[in-house]
Amino acid sequence: MPEIKLVTEINAPIAICFDLSRSIDLHKISTSETSEEAISGVTTGLIGLNEYVTWEAVHFGVKQKLTSKITAYDRPFHFADEQIKGAFKYFRHTHNFSELDGKVTMVDLFNFSSPYGLFGKIFDKIVLTKYLQKLLINRNEIIKLYAETEQWKCV
Repeated sequence: MPEIKLVTEINAPIAICFDLSRSIDLHKISTSETSEEAISGVTTGLIGLNEYVTWEAVHFGVKQKLTSKITAYDRPFHFADEQIKGAFKYFRHTHNFSELDGKVTMVDLFNFSSPYGLFGKIFDKIVLTKYLQKLLINRNEIIKLYAETEQWKCV
């Protein structure tokens, strides 16, 4: 099963970084390239433990829906979201935060697999891992930008 690991250093308080990472509104901003919209569940504000959101987005030219649920939550250090319905066979995205001397280290672990057996594994390796990594890097850059400026107050 593929795993994407990203480490992002942010010069902002840990609580701000944590909340921006679970903000539905900032997620929409950071995924504007794929036209992501929250269409059911928590559709604005901050998502919390045992809450879900259904996203509608366009990936690879196909409109898709994906529902994920917050399955672990320890503010401001950790939360995880998992797909409960959607195109993946499996996905779990863990978000871990630590703070030292006013600097936050945000570690994302994204584990996933596609359906369709061997074809899915090949697609994961050749196409999907790079695609998802790019989306997650962009998202983390937006989180960092908003956290390190006054923009976090606007979401």
